[in-house]
Amino acid sequence: MDDLDSEQLATLVARASRGDEDAWRAIVERCAPRMHAILRAQCRDDDLAEEIVQSTFCTVVRTLSNYEEGGRFESWLMRIAMNRLRDEMRRRGRQAVPTEESTLVGLAGGTESTIEPDADDLVSHRLQQALDRLSEADREIIHLRHVGGLGFKQIAEALDAPIGTLLARHHRALRKLRGHLADLEGVEP
Repeated sequence: MDDLDSEQLATLVARASRGDEDAWRAIVERCAPRMHAILRAQCRDDDLAEEIVQSTFCTVVRTLSNYEEGGRFESWLMRIAMNRLRDEMRRRGRQAVPTEESTLVGLAGGTESTIEPDADDLVSHRLQQALDRLSEADREIIHLRHVGGLGFKQIAEALDAPIGTLLARHHRALRKLRGHLADLEGVEP
């Protein structure tokens, strides 16, 4: 679907709040993929990301009639989704941690496949290792900006933080990420 400008989105939101199913479908088609990508990057769990996207839209459809469009709809959506993700990650932190497949294979006396990863896999693996070394707040701003493609104004609204603070956090997070990538240079995965 073509990217809508904020005025077109505001029109869709107004129509959807009055019960227009086509407008609601257009909003979901526009916003769900980006929201899913951001959530997936944060939690690295496709099913959980999908569950939170659905849960977020269920909440929004129930409360949309009370929403007053001020050009911040996507930020509002993202705030709901990120809060849901944080809550779920906290809840899961209190749950038993699943055992890695490699551990289960070893316990069963089997061997894992040793297919050589290609160059793209190695780069992705190192990038993920470097991202894992960042704090949750640093990963969040990197994901919102670079995976979700949100502007700093949208991020500020979603996280309820000043733009200047987020610009500084983003700059520091990128600097840390570069440092972690440099540290991992030449390290085998």
